[in-house]
Amino acid sequence: MIEFSRVTVTYPEATRPALSTVDLVIEEGELCLVTGRTGAGKSTLLGAINGHVPHFTGGCLRGTVRVSGVDTADHPPRELAAVVGVVGQDPLAGFVTDTVEEELAYGMEQLAVAPDVMRKRVEETLDLLGIAELRHRPLRTLSGGQQQRVAIGAVLTAHPDVLVLDEPTSALDPTAAEDVLAAITRLVHDLGTTVVVAEHRLERVVHYADRLLYLPGDGTVHSGPPAEILASSEVAPPLVELGRLAGWDPLPLSVRDARRLARPLRDHLSPHRKSPNAALGTSDAPKATLGTSSAPKATLGELALEAVGIVVRYGEKVAVRGVSVGLRAGEIVAMMGRNGSGKSSLLWALQGSGPRQGGKVDVGGQDPGRLKPHRARALVGLVPQTPGDLLYLESVAEECAQADRESGSAAGACRTLLDRLAPGIGGAKHPRDLSEGQRLALVLAVQLVAAPRVMLLDEPTRGLDYHAKRRFAEVLRELRASGHAIVLATHDVEFVASVADRVLVLAEGEVVADGPTKEVVVASPAFAPQVAKVLGDWLTVDEVAEALADGE
Repeated sequence: MIEFSRVTVTYPEATRPALSTVDLVIEEGELCLVTGRTGAGKSTLLGAINGHVPHFTGGCLRGTVRVSGVDTADHPPRELAAVVGVVGQDPLAGFVTDTVEEELAYGMEQLAVAPDVMRKRVEETLDLLGIAELRHRPLRTLSGGQQQRVAIGAVLTAHPDVLVLDEPTSALDPTAAEDVLAAITRLVHDLGTTVVVAEHRLERVVHYADRLLYLPGDGTVHSGPPAEILASSEVAPPLVELGRLAGWDPLPLSVRDARRLARPLRDHLSPHRKSPNAALGTSDAPKATLGTSSAPKATLGELALEAVGIVVRYGEKVAVRGVSVGLRAGEIVAMMGRNGSGKSSLLWALQGSGPRQGGKVDVGGQDPGRLKPHRARALVGLVPQTPGDLLYLESVAEECAQADRESGSAAGACRTLLDRLAPGIGGAKHPRDLSEGQRLALVLAVQLVAAPRVMLLDEPTRGLDYHAKRRFAEVLRELRASGHAIVLATHDVEFVASVADRVLVLAEGEVVADGPTKEVVVASPAFAPQVAKVLGDWLTVDEVAEALADGE
């Protein structure tokens, strides 16, 4: 179905090829997972399948890419649209209509699908992805996760032979991600669709995959069964890391497989079990309530932000319903909840730039919503779901230098932080030419170098590989240690388990849970990290490794 023969892709001014002498065959009806570090060439590999590389990206492609026998070098993407459907990392950038139903029909209109067939496929897709209630909604009013499901649906309605997805679950809550992946799996097994998925959150996808393509970053591609490739790759989900630590063979790819192997490890860890609040430095911390911290006040600073009765409406829709919450200096709070639960709306209201129809916010005696934008940003920083909106200069080096000047930091401070998050990004590169993960790392560096007293981060790990997330976690811990209050609105349960002190769960614009991370996530089937699902009282592989080391 898809054949790469001696494929090398080199971009102008690049020091090395993005892909180098790649030979690869993906069979019909395979679900193929593509993984690797940020900037390793995953998007280039995907783009070569539908001719986007090099027809639109530029650069030089040597060798041959064939899809269903068609040489992509001789056929631009528009001629392959009926064969290859592509969903990019930024759904909003690919929309061409105004409403959900129109977007689902648009691709079929371009392919001259009969009207009665179009109507049937639209209904099937709305049900398949669980978005029927959104059919008349304007696309720009949807949450990021809802937009991503619509983008996938717009491609599925054309019934392509090959479906290419670039991080399709990155903006979805765990339950929605499972629904989308289940739908994709049905396409593979029931219709024989060939699916190629690039994803950083391997824990969500790897147990569905027939084949894993691992890009180590040197231009090569390693292809094989997932367990075989993951046995030695430097990119691996928590279950695989746990399996390596415990010496399990074969390595488990699903929670069910891991639980079957885990009884000896659970028994060994039992004497080292920690209380739910041990990570916060106490064994009897009080249960959190709205407007208070879950950790004892002795371990935290003063109240950095207090919000009371926050209400956000969009027309008749109430996105945030009278939420009250307090954030203390030296605290990292994760805000979780299904797509559309009000997380982003609450963050924008707290920062002062978004709408707020009720309530008040107090940051050091000032309400950010009543200040001029530059003064509000000095009190409360915000990284939005579309971080590229904050980049406006012509190169990475200019963005970093401007961030240093605006924040009053020493020259090179932003660049140093960027290198910690995503090393190797050329200073001369235009921000638009970066991968989504690299662009996010740049925005995080620009915002974090200013380090306002309160930092609000909306899906800050989207597009980051496991290594970048570890480095990002280190930066957040340093900010916490220096007295900053940090809020992460995220669906990344593994990152929450590794860094958050406290978790807020929103539903229908209301806070339905607020407490220590271990207490909240372990009690939730949706938000529990993989290690907790296998071992119960443990959240991360690092915790398990530490306990095993202490027991020796």
